[in-house]
Amino acid sequence: MKVCFLFIFLSISNVMSAHTLTHNYNSSYSYREKSKDKQNNRDRDRDRDREYVFEETSLSLRDILPIKPKQYDKNRAPKLQGQPTIVYFHVTVLSLDSINEESMTYVTDIFLAQSWRDPRLRLPENMSEEYRILDVEWLHNIWRPDCFFKNAKSVTFHEMSIPNHYLWLYHDKTLLYMSKLTLVLSCAMKFESYPHDTQVCSMMIESLSHTDNDLVFIWNMTDPLVVNPEIELPQLDISNNYTTDCTIEYSTGNFTCLAVVFTLRRRLGYHLFHTYIPSALIVVMSWISFWIKPEAIPARVTLGVTSLLTLATQNTQSQQSLPPVSYVKAIDVWMSSCSVFVFLSLMEFAVVNNYMGPVATKAMKGYSDEDINSDINDFKQQDIDRPRFGSQPQYDTFCHGRSTAICIDQFSRFFFPFSFFILNVVYWSTFL
Repeated sequence: MKVCFLFIFLSISNVMSAHTLTHNYNSSYSYREKSKDKQNNRDRDRDRDREYVFEETSLSLRDILPIKPKQYDKNRAPKLQGQPTIVYFHVTVLSLDSINEESMTYVTDIFLAQSWRDPRLRLPENMSEEYRILDVEWLHNIWRPDCFFKNAKSVTFHEMSIPNHYLWLYHDKTLLYMSKLTLVLSCAMKFESYPHDTQVCSMMIESLSHTDNDLVFIWNMTDPLVVNPEIELPQLDISNNYTTDCTIEYSTGNFTCLAVVFTLRRRLGYHLFHTYIPSALIVVMSWISFWIKPEAIPARVTLGVTSLLTLATQNTQSQQSLPPVSYVKAIDVWMSSCSVFVFLSLMEFAVVNNYMGPVATKAMKGYSDEDINSDINDFKQQDIDRPRFGSQPQYDTFCHGRSTAICIDQFSRFFFPFSFFILNVVYWSTFL
């Protein structure tokens, strides 16, 4: 019995040992397979990285310059068969603002694109892309157009948040250089028709040291100029913009030049509500004195003088933003005409006051209406008591003078408005 029990125990132990060995063998085999798969994956990734590194090898300046350094001169334009180098330009106007009439300047933000072909360069090996981005600093070691803005007072290069420029190299050895700039440009403005004027401002790009025998600037054939349609100016409208050639002959030769021209037409709304309407109302206000009785001397004088001083202040404010020019402007014609009308209304009262005689003198000294009426009655009584022969009766003279003064006022009520209407017809038909 013991022998049987021992035999059964040994059999069970052998079976369990065999199962354990089988499990260990399978686990070891699975681990080796997984390790082998991981190793294969790492090998494939390494091969892929090697292939990627091979395709994206770094590029240096020596890779695009001729093998012999003496075959390349960065100061000489790449003339092909003796023909001048052609540089194509494109300008994108992002904004146009800060137009200052006093300093005759305006500010604009632009993208400037220059493209030229340099057959002396070498193409990078394995260049499969349409273009290759180059280090912009290489422009210091290769030839580039020496363009500058002829009428610029200052040029600002943008460096936020990175330098805003790039350099591309194409398969046909064409280089494209793009940069973003802020320009403060001068503009020769003319103000003869101000504020009905139209200004023509330009942005001129010229070669600094190369004549047109070596270098020629040409506008891009497809889209030489793009202007942001959302540009909005407070007092001016961009009525037209175009590109043109501005090559000028100097004593040293002809230097190629390109220009972007902006036609700016001034809006009349601001000056209509801040200059024309207020000044016209001041002129109309001065006519109120024609309806005030001639004896009210302080009221009429105060109204005329106040209107004249207010108009002078209005004239000064209307030209604060303009430079002191020596010629006559349209706004000068208008303000001077309004001043003449106010001055004539004041002179009209001087004539009326002269015809009023002693009564006007008493009114000027501050006498009351009762005193003036008493003085009129005295004139009348003196005329009754005076014999029929002798000098001209004073009462008749006084009545004739007062009636003449009233007639002058009545005539002025129609003459001044009619004359001012004729002035408006002539002025607006001339400058509009």
